[in-house]
Amino acid sequence: MGHMILQNVLRLQSGCSLHATYKALNDHHVPLEGSLLKRNMVTPGSESAKLAPEVVAEHTVLALQRTVPAAVPAIVFLSGGQSEEEATLNLNAMNKLQGKKPWSLSLSFGRALQQSTLKAWAGKEENVEKARTAFLARCKANSEATLGSDKGDAAGGESVSESLHVKDYKY
Repeated sequence: MGHMILQNVLRLQSGCSLHATYKALNDHHVPLEGSLLKRNMVTPGSESAKLAPEVVAEHTVLALQRTVPAAVPAIVFLSGGQSEEEATLNLNAMNKLQGKKPWSLSLSFGRALQQSTLKAWAGKEENVEKARTAFLARCKANSEATLGSDKGDAAGGESVSESLHVKDYKY
């Protein structure tokens, strides 16, 4: 029963604020300790100038501090059309920020983690090792970013800086 309530409340999330979502979860006595929040980072629009990772981090963490209860164990970010490297650098900047962040901040997206890997592989058996190397580089960079210790040395990988934004994409 609780699982069905959680699914229904989370379906409503797209049409209401996080405040309302967490109020509804609280009203139904859903334990937040067993949940994850999957959101986009606070970034400018796709046709706007890019912001420094520190600015994205500051705005994203501030928005989360104002809305997400400390009982939520983790917030995992979607790519939101960012390039692989851009998302990694933004996550790294969030985890380097000083101040209250009671949740684990990580990534939850396949497209941005896999894009350079799939491009390196191109469906060809002879490219498997090249794809494996690309995937391990992204995994290492994103793992380090969850600790705020990414050095940006995976940025040289093929296609990691390509935007993943798809204009007029419908979910």
